[in-house]
Amino acid sequence: MSDETRKIPRGHGDDAIFNDEFTYSSDERQELESLYDKTFSNNEENSITKGTVVNITERDVAVDIGFKSEGWISIEEFEDPASIKIGDEVDVFIEKFEGANGALQLSKKRADTERTWRGLKDLETEGAVIEGKVVRRIKGGLVVDLMGIDAFLPGSQIDIHPVRDFDSLIGKKMDFRIVKINDVRKNIVVSRKVLIEEDMREIRDKVLGELEVGQIREGVVKNITNFGVFVDLGGVDGLLHITDLSWGRVNHPSDVVKLDQKITVKVLNFDRERNRISIGLKQLMEHPWNDVEGRFPINARVNGKVVSLTRYGAFVELAAGVEGLIHISEMSWTQHVKHPSQILSVGQDVDVMVLEVRKDERKISLGLKQTEANPWEALAEKYALGTVHEGVIRDLVPFGVFVELEPGIEGLVHISDLSWTRKLRHPGEMVKKDDSMRVQVLSFDRDERRIALGVKQLEENPWESFEQQFDVGSEVECEIAKVIDKGVVVTLPHGLEGFVPNSKLRATDLEGNKVAFKEGDTATFKVIEYDRDNKKVILATPRQMNEDQKTVAEYTKKPGRSSGGGAIADAFREAGFGGDQE
Repeated sequence: MSDETRKIPRGHGDDAIFNDEFTYSSDERQELESLYDKTFSNNEENSITKGTVVNITERDVAVDIGFKSEGWISIEEFEDPASIKIGDEVDVFIEKFEGANGALQLSKKRADTERTWRGLKDLETEGAVIEGKVVRRIKGGLVVDLMGIDAFLPGSQIDIHPVRDFDSLIGKKMDFRIVKINDVRKNIVVSRKVLIEEDMREIRDKVLGELEVGQIREGVVKNITNFGVFVDLGGVDGLLHITDLSWGRVNHPSDVVKLDQKITVKVLNFDRERNRISIGLKQLMEHPWNDVEGRFPINARVNGKVVSLTRYGAFVELAAGVEGLIHISEMSWTQHVKHPSQILSVGQDVDVMVLEVRKDERKISLGLKQTEANPWEALAEKYALGTVHEGVIRDLVPFGVFVELEPGIEGLVHISDLSWTRKLRHPGEMVKKDDSMRVQVLSFDRDERRIALGVKQLEENPWESFEQQFDVGSEVECEIAKVIDKGVVVTLPHGLEGFVPNSKLRATDLEGNKVAFKEGDTATFKVIEYDRDNKKVILATPRQMNEDQKTVAEYTKKPGRSSGGGAIADAFREAGFGGDQE
């Protein structure tokens, strides 16, 4: 090994004094360089290392980490600045070896955070329990302080039961388990629910082992939905369906139970494989139909509430689980009720009469009109047969007219009783709604609540008068009302109409003068047929009538013809009588 000549400094810094040259062997040189290298650390940027406090000022603390220069840290990064002493060992985070001003940049706070973060990751891996403090509320949950680092506690992970008041938890210390850590975003998610579930698992297994159908248990209302209630039976949830809450109608479960309410229920069904439990509340109450006949005897007047309306009636709740039906026909003595909503509304309190009870079918027939006096009992005398009254037309139907005689009392004028003479296809051809009308009572049915009325009965029957004045063969002076293809329509006395078929018309009169029939002309005709029931009068011109009579006379004189009724009938048929006239 060769020797080397080196100048060894005495002292340090600017005051170093170099001695004369000394000669070292290679081994001595390597040992000296090794001792020199140990005065420097092997730390890297963005790493944690230990340092020694070498100086303290009012604002900063100088820490030596074995680098060529000390790093300065703000005194505010130390939790207890007053306790810091020169020579203390502290953990620091190396941010940069040379910052903007060329100095070493260290951070005590980042070192603490990094060490805590690493500790939390270890706790996550181990699945350990860690205590934290709820510090504030944010959207979707709460913020928890874990060893100085904020973690997120979702609302669904707070408890096994829904938590409605998050603010009541702020400031409380609780145990949590870290369920997720995101190194990139530096996010931590914790759960308290998993710890509660672990504690409840043993209790749950015990409850499930004891559970049996028909068992009575106490529970606490945990959650309320539209279709039912979830009840905590001591670590396991049972579903109390809305139909099993009460024997009566339930619009919403919250009408019967409240959150956190303690209730006693009966186990109705239990699926051990799927851990599904069906429970009931109404099953612990006596069935309301057991003594329904004693509570609601026939002809009793009772009070109830309308719970539903249909096109055929209204359902009334008499007691929880007991409903009766008011049929639409039992709602009013006088009104023609088309829909129950004309008289009743849902939620309305009403007095009703019990008409019928069918316990086995769970049906009760109720009456609303029976709670009032039947006005038809007193109407029989007022609307006696033949009496005349003034009314208002309320409705027109193809078969007649409904006339209101007084509020709630109506009678029917059949279309055939509107006119003696007119053949109506619809009442609207003669009358209209809301018109006043004089009518005569034709019949009164108290039991069916029907009054038959007539209009034409107020006038004399023209068909009877015409029959008395003009029999068959009589001459009648008529006005030509209409000329049609098949003949002539004429206006007869008393407002009647007659018809002269073409076969009974003659174009010349008895003197041989030519006759032309026009609307509005007046002419004399003879009655050849009269049918009061069918409102039919057939006429002929006198000339044609005479010729027809002559034909009949000649017909009866023919050899082999007798003058009996059959011969005369044959002669009339031959002359054109008895055939289609229209």
